Amino acid sequence: MIVPGVRLAAGAAGIRYQGRDDLVVMALDPGTRCAAVFTRNAFCAAPVQVARDHLAGIAPRYLLINAGNANAGTGPRGLRDARSCCEALATLGDCQANAVLPFSTGVIGEHLPVERLIAALPEVMARLREDAWPAAARAIMTTDQVAKLVSRRFQLNGREATVTGMAKGAGMICPNMATMLAFIATDAAVSSTLLQSCLQDAVARSFNAITVDGDTSTNDACVLMATGACGNPELDHPDTAEAQAFRAALESVCGELATAIIRDAEGATKLVTVEVDAAASLAEARLVAYTIAHSPLVKTALFASDPNWGRILAAVGRAGLDDLDIERVRIYLENVLIVDAGARAPDYTEAAGAAVMAKPEILIRVVLGRGACAARILTCDLSSDYVRINAEYRT
Repeated sequence: MIVPGVRLAAGAAGIRYQGRDDLVVMALDPGTRCAAVFTRNAFCAAPVQVARDHLAGIAPRYLLINAGNANAGTGPRGLRDARSCCEALATLGDCQANAVLPFSTGVIGEHLPVERLIAALPEVMARLREDAWPAAARAIMTTDQVAKLVSRRFQLNGREATVTGMAKGAGMICPNMATMLAFIATDAAVSSTLLQSCLQDAVARSFNAITVDGDTSTNDACVLMATGACGNPELDHPDTAEAQAFRAALESVCGELATAIIRDAEGATKLVTVEVDAAASLAEARLVAYTIAHSPLVKTALFASDPNWGRILAAVGRAGLDDLDIERVRIYLENVLIVDAGARAPDYTEAAGAAVMAKPEILIRVVLGRGACAARILTCDLSSDYVRINAEYRT
């Protein structure tokens, strides 16, 4: 799990939560390369704006992460607050302020308690160490029930390299680059260009292929750091066996973290995979998959273990595909064919559908009969607990 070249520490700043850590510092060795993707929400949070600006300047030396307050919707003061926190950490870390990347998660529209955050920094900095990933993963949680931490080892030129990542997120999850933050590090030496390319590809297949509630956060960010401490010849060309090994390890870490987010979704009782096959394009396959995954009627039926397949059929029909031939569409629950040739499948029984819907993990598969493209989205059911958690979030 340890990634040489990365040290972490967690501490309690009392930003919103009492009696738990809510602040994390990650220290990166000189020469570490960073890639990142951020939310596309137009109301992106102040730390997102500052992190983007800083990342475009010099190589980061520190990441500063707080939970409990998103510092979003806070106007010019929010930007000043984020920069003040970076300046305070830079002073302690003896680096330039733009070598600090800030990240926040929590309640939107409230000003960050800068004084409390800055006051906690010296103690956190004094505790930096390589093996503090578990404590850091717990400290960035908000409505999460479990910490999300994954590590993989792989071979590079006869050396063993590591990819370790942590993420937080359980609600407001529908990433578009969920509330989602992810921080992933490797000791492999990777060029900046390849690092960004691998991150974007991995995110497209993982964090950008999940949804809890269709809401894209103001604060979403995913950062990938490569320290080079493994000592391998720098990976630069995407087609080499070594680059492919790194890419596979990264995608495995991102995929498992994304799945963990859906398993831990607010109030969720079921992990649901929506697969759309035989689409004319990837875009239309994703459109149909997300229409199903975002349907409150489908999601509440999943919570009730009710094989109300008409809701799935209706979602496919309203997805907006041009000239959809419903007689070519087939819909399955696992291996149970429920819709064929525009109607209920002749051999389908309510008992067979109910048996699938009662499972904790469910596959909904739609075959459009329009082409050779496919998409896969992970989602969950919508329970009464989801409503309670979000209704009570600020109380």
